[in-house]
Amino acid sequence: MILEREFYARDPREVAPDLLNKVLVSGGCRGRIVEVEAYAGADDPGSHGYRGMTPRTEVMFGPPGRLYVYFTYGMHWCANVVCGADGECAAVLLRALTPLSGLEEMRERRPKARRNQDLCSGPAKLSAALGIYGAANGADLVTADLGIEVIDDGTAPPGEPGRSVRIGLSAGTDLPWRWYVPNCPDLSRRG
Repeated sequence: MILEREFYARDPREVAPDLLNKVLVSGGCRGRIVEVEAYAGADDPGSHGYRGMTPRTEVMFGPPGRLYVYFTYGMHWCANVVCGADGECAAVLLRALTPLSGLEEMRERRPKARRNQDLCSGPAKLSAALGIYGAANGADLVTADLGIEVIDDGTAPPGEPGRSVRIGLSAGTDLPWRWYVPNCPDLSRRG
């Protein structure tokens, strides 16, 4: 079942742990979401939208249920699910997936991955493996207008998800807004 817009129209710190074990679909590729990070806009110095809307961050301001895709380090794309009320800046970074289907296609896109668990074990890796690039910025996950959606296949989020500070930031480093499926071998980083 595809997630409705109401699912995303909440605080990213509520949406993030609820996204765990949902399935990200992009074309013929599917992966179970096992690691996420929340970003709370104007209240969060680690957020791209902390200082307000720019052409780069416009999608982060809504409506909820869209994909915010950005280019980082001059070489990688990362995908975020836009959350909160329309006009607010809020998103959840998709950090890692467990590959479920379309593995041959994922391997073609990520030929250096040695094992299946290396295909989507980081935000740039999962975007590359699923073919999510700049053209997907603003894609509507609710209508799947670009063939990208998040579905609930009945697998519940973990009752007690792992939690830590976010990874790789220079600001907002003390906020424990990273959630993950405990003991999952596909995480970007353990614990």
